[in-house]
Amino acid sequence: MDLGASRRGVDMGPSALRVADLAKRLEALGHIVETDDDVAAPLPEVLWHQASNHPGPVVAFLPAITATCTELARLTADAIRAGAVPVAIGGDHSIAAGSVAGSAAALAQRGERVGLIWLDAHGDINTPASSASGNVHGMPLAHLLGHGDERFAGISAVLGGPTPAVLPGHVAIVGVRDLDEPERRHLHEWGVTAFTMRAIDERGLRAVMQDALAIAGSGTGGVHVSMDLDWVDSVHAPGVGTPVAGGATYREAHLAMEIVADSGRLLALDVVEVNPVLDTQNRTAELAVGLVLSAFGQRII
Repeated sequence: MDLGASRRGVDMGPSALRVADLAKRLEALGHIVETDDDVAAPLPEVLWHQASNHPGPVVAFLPAITATCTELARLTADAIRAGAVPVAIGGDHSIAAGSVAGSAAALAQRGERVGLIWLDAHGDINTPASSASGNVHGMPLAHLLGHGDERFAGISAVLGGPTPAVLPGHVAIVGVRDLDEPERRHLHEWGVTAFTMRAIDERGLRAVMQDALAIAGSGTGGVHVSMDLDWVDSVHAPGVGTPVAGGATYREAHLAMEIVADSGRLLALDVVEVNPVLDTQNRTAELAVGLVLSAFGQRII
């Protein structure tokens, strides 16, 4: 799905990770890959054609995004209830409004809350009212926290989960370096912890990830990690739609995933915003697969 983004191409991200043999390489690590299915999403051209007077991306696309995310939430919740660890491959980051909501709904049945680590160059914490662009991939975290469009924010509740899907005290954003003014305001007003690249530069990735896991793991039933490949520096991940200079290095990105694996708290994983149209020889997809493998226990020795 690329309905949430302003640039086309991320809808081909899942295919790029399949070309990079994600499923086979997970199986080579000893994991069982139970399913490898697509969640259907409409094309933006179809929705634009159906819309009248070019209403903007929120009005034109948000209902379809919500429907797709609701189905993804159901599949995610079913996987967690079955004892599996779901990996949602995007597509743009708006899909996390579904996958994280599914994690929240599954844990709610156990009387538990979900913790969330958001690896991203951006905050994705705008609402339709605060967003300058209207692009929905800049809004999923705000809606998971219960703000913005009622239906998009209420996906977890449709499945019997909580609203909001995630509590601010259980969220840690890591690697952020590009925020607009409404997002800065939302972070402060809503009490969300954000570790900027400056924090990583000053304290080191290990310390920051340990703090992020402490936040997301304290009083929760598990940690959902939502990874936008633009959190990695574009030198290593050129195939993303909204690159921002100064991101995590190749080794910092792998270390973050290795630390998650060592924690034993990984509940579910998102890998989003891989854009093969902008990539070079599938480098970003290959990196994404490597990071997934690190999150699932691949070690150097």
